[in-house]
Amino acid sequence: MCVCGLLLAFVLTVFTGATVPSVRADPLSPVDAASHIGQVATVCGLIASTKYASQSAGAPTFLDFGSAYPKAVFTALILGRDRVKFGTPEKALEGKEVCVTGQIGLYGGRPQVILTQPDQLNEMGTPHPGP
Repeated sequence: MCVCGLLLAFVLTVFTGATVPSVRADPLSPVDAASHIGQVATVCGLIASTKYASQSAGAPTFLDFGSAYPKAVFTALILGRDRVKFGTPEKALEGKEVCVTGQIGLYGGRPQVILTQPDQLNEMGTPHPGP
């Protein structure tokens, strides 16, 4: 963070009582994601299984890390309303190493990240798009 960013964080903290949210710098493994619920982080690993549930409510696409569904240790979820931005991730990403970034939440006792923008998903070995 540049000096101007540190100064802004200090000013915000002193005058408003606000804090600047931080993003975890080091990527997590899918297994480690469970101990970072509520945090914004990057999780990297192998997509073990995928599913586009077109007939389910919300038409979700599931990207399961670590093990195939139902034993996945972490899931990245793309809701139907955002799917067009990602193409066909269930075909393009199964069996690939990827990183996803977002706030880690819990669903059904398992950690997950909801992806709304393509820049939250990056194949390992592929450059991340700049701002």
